[in-house]
Amino acid sequence: MKKDVGKCGTTNRDLSSSSQDTQPFRMGRYSVPQPRSGVQHASGKHYEEEEEEDALPDSDALPDSDDEVDLDKPRPIQIVLAHEDDHNFELDEEALEKILLQEHIKDLNIVVVSVAGAFRKGKSFLLDFMLRYMYNRTSPCWIGGNTEPLTGFTWRGGCERETTGIQIWSEVFVIDKPNGTKVAVLLMDTQGAFDSQSTIKDCATVFALSTMTSSVQVYNLSQNIQEDDLQHLQLFTEYGRLAMEEIYQKPFQTLMFLIRDWSYPYEHAYGLEGGKKFLEKRLQVKQNQHEELQNVRKHIHSCFSNLGCFLLPHPGLKVATNPNFDGRLNDIDEDFKKELRNLVPLLLAPENLVEKEISGSKVTCRDLVEYFKAYIKIYQGEELPHPKSMLQATAEANNLAAVAGAKDLYSKGMEQVCGGDKPYIAPSDLERKHQDFRESAVRQFRSVKKMGGEEFCRRYQEQLEVEIDEIYANFVKHNDGKNIFYAARTPATLFAVMFAMYITSGLTGFLGMNSIATLCNLVLGMALISFCTWAYVKYSGEFREVGTAIDQIAEAIWEQRNPRKVFSKLFEVLRRRTIRRALTSVPRQRLSSNNNKKKN
Repeated sequence: MKKDVGKCGTTNRDLSSSSQDTQPFRMGRYSVPQPRSGVQHASGKHYEEEEEEDALPDSDALPDSDDEVDLDKPRPIQIVLAHEDDHNFELDEEALEKILLQEHIKDLNIVVVSVAGAFRKGKSFLLDFMLRYMYNRTSPCWIGGNTEPLTGFTWRGGCERETTGIQIWSEVFVIDKPNGTKVAVLLMDTQGAFDSQSTIKDCATVFALSTMTSSVQVYNLSQNIQEDDLQHLQLFTEYGRLAMEEIYQKPFQTLMFLIRDWSYPYEHAYGLEGGKKFLEKRLQVKQNQHEELQNVRKHIHSCFSNLGCFLLPHPGLKVATNPNFDGRLNDIDEDFKKELRNLVPLLLAPENLVEKEISGSKVTCRDLVEYFKAYIKIYQGEELPHPKSMLQATAEANNLAAVAGAKDLYSKGMEQVCGGDKPYIAPSDLERKHQDFRESAVRQFRSVKKMGGEEFCRRYQEQLEVEIDEIYANFVKHNDGKNIFYAARTPATLFAVMFAMYITSGLTGFLGMNSIATLCNLVLGMALISFCTWAYVKYSGEFREVGTAIDQIAEAIWEQRNPRKVFSKLFEVLRRRTIRRALTSVPRQRLSSNNNKKKN
C-alpha cells in the first residue's frame, strides 16, 4: 500500500509509531489516528491492533437520541437536538451522561473547546484538525499526510448547513498538564447561526449554551470583524448571562476571535500577534464614538475574562471551488497549513489548556452534565425574553414610540377638560370630548412613519385604543369625584333602601303578608348595618375593601334607581300573593253560605 507522505518528509504512520506508537485508524472516508495494541490512550482505554482499512460507522450518520451510544468507536454525538417544527431544543441526557460519566474521567476537571459562528464558515473543518492534533499531539507532523482525507466531525462543501444543534466528540481526551494534574478535554461543534431555517432565538440559544458550557469559545468569523458581528455577540452573550444565576464576576472565560480568509497581512500579520493588535483596534472604546458603539465594546469586555484573536489566511481556491475536496493537505495552501500548525496547539497544547470554571469554581465532567441539564431547562421555558431580529426590535420600538406619543396627545387634551382643578363636567359632554380626542390620537398614530408593515402596525393601533379606553375610565372616576352628590351616593342609596323597606314592611304587614314584611325588615336591618359600617370605614380609613364593596353595591342600586326597575319584581310578587289570597277566599265564602242555607 502506498503511504501518505507529510510535509516532514516521513510517513504519517512511521512518524506516529516512532513518537507515540499510533497508527491511522480509518472509518469509511475518515481517518482518525488510534492507539495500537497494548498502548493505553489518554482516555484510559486499551485498543486492539486494527488494520488500516478497518472501518467505523460513517460519522455522517449521527446516532439518534434513542440509539445506543457506542463509545468504542469515536465519532460525533449530538447532545442537543434541534426541533425545526417548534424551534425548540432538547438535551439527550443519556448520551451526555454516557460520555461524561465514565469512571476514569467523571471526577476530572474538564476543558471544553467549542467553535461557534455563522453557518458554512468551516467550523467542523477546523475541529477535525483539532482531532488530528489530539490523537498525534506529541508528533511534530500531527497535521497529517498530504493525501489523507480529513475526518471526524462531519463537514462538506456547499451552501447548505450541515451541523444542527450541538455535537461533541464521543472520546474525551485525558491530558497531563505541566503541573502534574490530569484534565479531560472535550471538543464541541455547534449549529451555524443565521441559516435560512433558524430564528434569532435558535441562534442565540445555541451560541449561549456553547458559551456557558465551554472554557474556550472560538468565534469563527470570515475576513473581518464587522460591527454586526460584535452586535450579535453582544446579544448572544447577554442571552446567556440572563440564564445564569447571580453573577459577581465576568460570566464567561476565554473568547478567541478566529478571522478566516484574512486578506490584509500587510496591515496585520497572520497569527496571534497580528490578531492581538487588530482586536485591540476593533474593541477600543473612544471618546468620540457613538454611545451605542461604546456600549457594545464595554459589554464584550465585561463578559469574558480573556479575549484573543487569530488571523488565518484563505486555504486556497481548490478548497473553495472543488466540489470533491475532502480535506487533503495537497489541496490546501501552505500559508494556511503553516498558521494552522500554530493555531491548534495554541488552543490544545497541555500548557495552554483552560479548565472550565463557573463562579470561580472548577467544573468536573460530572458537574458539566448537571449544568447542561439546568441550562437547557431554562431555555426550554418561558422565563427568558425571546431575542428578536434587528428589524423586529426596531419596528416594535418605533411603534411603541408612536403609541406613547398618541397617548400623550389624548391625555393632555383630557387634562384640559376635566383634569386637576377643572370643574365637574356632565358625563355626556365628557364622553363627547373623549371621542374627539381619541380620534385625534389615532390619526396622529397613523400619520407617524412606522416600520413593520400594515398588519404589524394594526396590532399596535388596537393596543393604543384599548389603553385610551382605560385612561378614559380613570378620567370618568376623577370627574365623578368632583360631583358633590357623588360622595353622598352611597348613604343616599342606603337611606332610600331603608325607607323603602320600612314602608313596604308596614304595608305588607297591614295586608297580612307577614313573610314579605319579615323579609323587608331583614333588608332594612342589613342596609342599616351597611350604612354604619360604611360611615366607620370613611371615618377611620380601616377595612377599605369592605367600604369599596358597599360603594359598589350602592352604585349598582343607584344605576337602577328607577323605582319601577327596583321594585317591579317586589310588586309583581305582592300582586300574585294578593290574587292568590282573593281566589282562595271565594270558595270559603261560598262554602259558608251553603252551610247556612242547609241549616235554615
